[in-house]
Formats: sequence, structure tokens, C-alpha cells
Amino acid sequence: MVRGFDGGRGGGRGAPRGGRGGFGGRGMDRGGRGGFGRGGDRGGRGGRGAPRGGRGGRGGRGGLGAGAKVLVEPHDRFPGVFIMRGKDDALMTKNLVPGESVYNEKRVSVEGKDTTDKIEYRVWNPFRSKLAAAIVGGVGDIYMKPGSKVLYLGGASGTTISHVADLVGPTGCVYGVEFSKRSGRDLVNMAKKRTNVIPIIEDARHPQKYRMLVPMVDVIFADVAQPDQARILSVNAAMFVKNRGHFVISIKASCVDSTV
Repeated sequence: MVRGFDGGRGGGRGAPRGGRGGFGGRGMDRGGRGGFGRGGDRGGRGGRGAPRGGRGGRGGRGGLGAGAKVLVEPHDRFPGVFIMRGKDDALMTKNLVPGESVYNEKRVSVEGKDTTDKIEYRVWNPFRSKLAAAIVGGVGDIYMKPGSKVLYLGGASGTTISHVADLVGPTGCVYGVEFSKRSGRDLVNMAKKRTNVIPIIEDARHPQKYRMLVPMVDVIFADVAQPDQARILSVNAAMFVKNRGHFVISIKASCVDSTV
């Protein structure tokens, strides 16, 4: 009976603190620890986080040319290619489809000289495009200009082809040949918005298979990375290059001979 009386004491103390005593069936015997109370009282303190709120994050650094005046000027030697002058100089092409990126590249809009409309340019990354690297490295000529017809062998997913399409403009045309079905799917999706790109999913070793799709072109750009890439270029050039036409070839030595 003495222990049972102490259980009542536990109930009395529990009430002000949120009910440590109370409903516990074992309280009459052991002093009344039971009950639903204590957790309810302490749980209410968790709400302190709400009034404080989260600290505002610091703004991220702007992209290329963000928040600063930039000047875009034509390249001295390559028509259709532009250079952005600013904090960080960059090679650029005029975007054929404003508002659209192909591989999440940076875009820069500047006001036109004659009109108030803005002109959008795309940054041409020389670390992702051999043709851009050639221009930055000081190559003599790429033989491509606005209005040119270009046969591009080894188009992959269309990273460089999209810039060549910008370069030749709506009056030119780029015929991109790619053998891989996976890369060819990306190439086709890119060509849906750039109407001057003709994607061809075929083996460049057999140009007769796409002879009905490709007219005579001004220049061939070959980036096939195969041991017989010179032969692949020659058979395509014999079939498609105009008189006084040109070619540009990207040679990766390890693809020709692994001992080099």
C-alpha cells in the first residue's frame, strides 16, 4: 500500500510538466512513470527552428561575360567566326537558333549596331572541338565561310557540326556523316532545329551508299579517327569535292599507329 500511494504522487507531479504520471497502468505499482506526456511537452520545443528560417545563400558567380560589357567582333581571317572581347576572350559563332544550346555551352547576347534587336552568339570551346582548336592555334585556313557546302565525316553527336552550321549560315549546308547509332541519334535531334544540317547515319568508308544525298561540296572536314582515315578522305573527296575544292583532316597519331 505504501508503494501504491507513491504512485499517486507521481501523477500529481506529472501534470504541470506535461503528464509524466497519468495513464501508465504500472504507475500504481512502481511510482507512475507511464504515460503519453513527456514526449509531448519536449517535442514542442522543436518549433524554434521555424522563426529563424534559413540563411540566404550567396549568389553564384556569373557565367562568361555575365554582368559585364562585352564586345563581339568578327575574326580577322575566318568569315562567320567571331571573337568576344572582355574579361575572358572567347571564340564564338552566331547562333542560328537563338535561345537554344546544343551542349550547354555559354551564350552571349549583344545589341546589333544597326538595329535594337539583340544578336545571340554561342561560345565555341576549343577543348571540345578540334576545328575551334585549329583556329585558336593559328591554322592558315579552314576553307569554310558563309554559304559554303561542307561534308563533315565523323560528325559524332554534333558538337562541332552545330558551330559549322552557324558559320555557313542559312545559305550554306552541312552534311554530317556518322556511323555510330548512339551518336547519330544526338546528331539527328540537333538537326531538327538546325535546318541546314543533313544528318547521314552511314559508314564513311562507303560513300556510294549516300551518293544520292550529298551534292558536290566546297570542303570536306574529316575527323574519323581510323587507321585508314586518309583513304576514307580520298574516296569521299573523289566523289564529292568540287574542282578547286579543299579538305581539312584531323589526324590523331595513336589511331593510325599505336606505336607512335
